[in-house]
Amino acid sequence: MPIERIDDSGIGDAVTLLRKVAGLHPDGEAFVEGDVRLTFGGWDRAADAVAARFESLGVVKGDVVVLMLPSSADYAVCYQAAMRLGAITSGVNPRLGRREVDSIFDRTTPRVTVVDPKVVVVPDGGVDAVIERQELGELVEAGGVPATFPEVGAEDPVAIVWTSGTTGVPKGAVFDHGCLRAMVEGAGVLSAPGDRRLSPLPFAHVGYMTRMWDELVHVITTVILPTPWRAADHLRLIEAERVTVGQGVPTQWQLVLESPQIASTDYSSLRITSSGAARVPAELVRAMRETFGVPVVVRYTSTEACISTGTTLEDDDAVVATTVGRASPGVSLRIEGPDAAGVGEVLVRSRAAMRGYWKQASPVIDAAGWVHTGDLGRLDASGNLVLVGRVVEMYTRGGYNVYPAEVEAVLGAHPGVAQVAVVGVPDPVLGSVGVAAVVAASGAAAPDLDALRAWCRERVADYKAPDRVVVVDALPLTSMGKVDKRALLEVVA
Repeated sequence: MPIERIDDSGIGDAVTLLRKVAGLHPDGEAFVEGDVRLTFGGWDRAADAVAARFESLGVVKGDVVVLMLPSSADYAVCYQAAMRLGAITSGVNPRLGRREVDSIFDRTTPRVTVVDPKVVVVPDGGVDAVIERQELGELVEAGGVPATFPEVGAEDPVAIVWTSGTTGVPKGAVFDHGCLRAMVEGAGVLSAPGDRRLSPLPFAHVGYMTRMWDELVHVITTVILPTPWRAADHLRLIEAERVTVGQGVPTQWQLVLESPQIASTDYSSLRITSSGAARVPAELVRAMRETFGVPVVVRYTSTEACISTGTTLEDDDAVVATTVGRASPGVSLRIEGPDAAGVGEVLVRSRAAMRGYWKQASPVIDAAGWVHTGDLGRLDASGNLVLVGRVVEMYTRGGYNVYPAEVEAVLGAHPGVAQVAVVGVPDPVLGSVGVAAVVAASGAAAPDLDALRAWCRERVADYKAPDRVVVVDALPLTSMGKVDKRALLEVVA
């Protein structure tokens, strides 16, 4: 019997929703992680048992529980356990640096921290109680339920998601149960009842922390990729677990297509592939369509906005490669202060957006509820959003504004370029000039400055062509796999 969408009318929190799904589909797989297969019924029982332990350690409504765990079924259990007590879960990406982690603990003062000591070390101070990951199995086996279940509603905070911290220490975006519910509408074509979705990103990311309602209401199985990520595992799990929704950032998909295992993998279960977090080159979109034989969807958002825009199943390769689509269902989109070319800051508004920053002013949300993303973009003739860079990344060369994302899209299409990032650096004559950091295509020598400038001048205004080229083995990345422009400036300096 085909799985149908769960009726969530009248349900105000994700705990009640899981209980309903567990009752209807107790043996349905919620998470696949190596040999671990956690059913919806098992998830519900495990969350009760861990919640009982949290309660014994003093966790009450409004407290913070920190998870220093890799993406795992254990992470999902602890997240639901905290919800049952009205507590707020703060996931910490294991790739964050010590300074960033210390700042998070200083601001959240967690009542309980759950840690995998094989992956991370808990800070010395600011921790009331610690549960090590290996204890969770014993707790679940022993069973139990909390003595009390506080009343939880749509406006009660449930998660703190930390920004990548490229301009300082991370900021904590706070989401409530209502945000999680609104995310269902915004998911659009990425979710269908009974999907088996491949998950390649850290669970501490907004892409997991805000998706629980969507995964529950569509009875989705989350297939967790092992860490560190490998293309061979990506392909192996698509075939072995009959994945229907393949996810990954562009770099991951490029490596998947180059993998020797691609020719022998059965990926006929896929109904869609998706990407985001960075520009998706046109040649990559075409290769993905031709190889997998399914639509490619690109999504764009910020941590604070949660959902913003996306392409559709009907969009052609050019739209998918050069835009990030239209506003997602339930999202309002506008361009503030457009210049003569229609470029301005991207603003979005929806119920899925964060409620504010944790214990910090939230100037990115104005009085009317618009999230100021800090991204620059314009709308094309069909209403698709074209991103051209970040407000803080734009530089002015000889009086002309240059948007790095636009230049990166042009340079990235050069056959000798595998990856590229552009930054502006000070110049005593022109004010600023562009520097392109280039990773050469496999088996090829990186094109020189003259070749890249000629390539650019044929496609965009001459002042947008880079003034310097630096060849690198790899681009520096943030903990979320995005190019770290701050670190790149140090490299090119």
